[in-house]
Amino acid sequence: MVVYIIMAIVAYLIGSINFSVILSKKMAGFDVREKGSGNAGTTNMLRSVGKGAAVLTLICDVLKGVVAILIAIAIGNIIADLDKALLVQIAGIAVVIGHTFPIFFGFKGGKGVATSLGILLMTNWQIGLICLVFALLLMALTRMVSLGSCAAAVLFPVLVLFIKQHYIVLEGTDYFIYSVILAVIVLYNHRSNIKRIMNGTENKLSFKK
Repeated sequence: MVVYIIMAIVAYLIGSINFSVILSKKMAGFDVREKGSGNAGTTNMLRSVGKGAAVLTLICDVLKGVVAILIAIAIGNIIADLDKALLVQIAGIAVVIGHTFPIFFGFKGGKGVATSLGILLMTNWQIGLICLVFALLLMALTRMVSLGSCAAAVLFPVLVLFIKQHYIVLEGTDYFIYSVILAVIVLYNHRSNIKRIMNGTENKLSFKK
């Protein structure tokens, strides 16, 4: 039990390293949460700081999810008699919670999409790629990042029900509850976006800029 708690704490702390805040202060001299939508994430970085900062933020946030899962696997390989699948799930959920409520930045973080992408690709590369392509297609068609993100979050648990191969750890706990929890976190973080989508007032990206 102690190992699982330590894994949760480590993953949460990794998630709490908010690169959009760090990079916006370094590159533009302000906290990105004070600009645009007020969200500490890639899309607001794109609008408020620029493409280079947004790409760097995206990569760093994805890597947070990747690193958390790799640490979980390493611990599972070092310490015998642990449920490796449960370790992976604890790491995945905790790192997204850390990204959303970062202890280092006043518990005001991002929406967890990029970090969730890193987790999905590590947990099951096939499901991760399907969700990524699906999200990108919706974003391209609607120019709404939030719609693509929310739709991919909903798709994740559905795919877990049908795809039983390519998981980073096959034995142990089932991944469905884990996928539902991650989907709920992402959807909860997008609750204001969902309202705007339903009202037809959601912000759209301009690919010409």
